[in-house]
This record gives sequence, structure tokens and C-alpha cells, in this order.
Amino acid sequence: MLRPDITAEALHTRQQGSLPALYGFTITEIAEGRMAAQFEVQPWMFAPNGFLHAASVITLADTCAGYACAAHLPEGAKGFTTIELKTNFMGTAREGLIRCVATADHLGRTTQVWSASVYGPPEQGGKQLALFRCTQMVLW
Repeated sequence: MLRPDITAEALHTRQQGSLPALYGFTITEIAEGRMAAQFEVQPWMFAPNGFLHAASVITLADTCAGYACAAHLPEGAKGFTTIELKTNFMGTAREGLIRCVATADHLGRTTQVWSASVYGPPEQGGKQLALFRCTQMVLW
């Protein structure tokens, strides 16, 4: 069940001074079993080969899934921690807005599993860049 106290505004405030804020991570949707977010690709996010660093894509997907987990924690839970993650890359972007959509695969009392797809800039066809999955352990 979606927690009413976890809003985009609250999460944006909480991320100040942390990695998601440095990336300009912005939530665009919070819904039951779903979250969407985005950030603008910047040259400092590139690997030395001139392409978007894998860690930048993972930052978007992991933050989106993590915030989604926080928004869906069971009543009384104190938080969560990631216990497993995996990413498959299918493409890259060198400019523009990349976005992520995370969807819940499992919302249990002790674990949550989230899948997230990262998409390239709409003006470049919005192709899927990565498929991400993570398992979160609920902390009591």
C-alpha cells in the first residue's frame, strides 16, 4: 500500500546533499506499485570512453526503485536496505533527459522486489537503455 507521507516533495527535500541531488534526480510520478523519475545527462556523468557511465544509469534506476520501496514500506517498518541488484544494458545516451519507470514485482513484509526500465531521451526515440532489478530487505 502506498504511504501517504512519502511524497515527491518530501523525497526531493530529503535527498539534498546526497548523490541523487547531485544528479538532479527528479520524481515525475508516484502511484500504487510504481514510480517514475528522470535526470538530464551531463558530460561529468560520462566514463572516460565518452559514453554515459554505467554507474550513472544505475544511480537513476536504484534511486527510483529505492524511493519506490520507501513509499511502499509496510506500516511500522523502519526502513530498507538493498540486498541484491542486477542491471542489463542495451544502449546509452550522450545527452538529453533519461527517465526510469520502476514497478513492484513483490511487496512483502520482509522483502520487496522492483524492476526498473531506463529509457533514453524522447527526442532520440526513447529507446530502452537498461533493465534493472533489485531486492530490498525491509528493516523493522
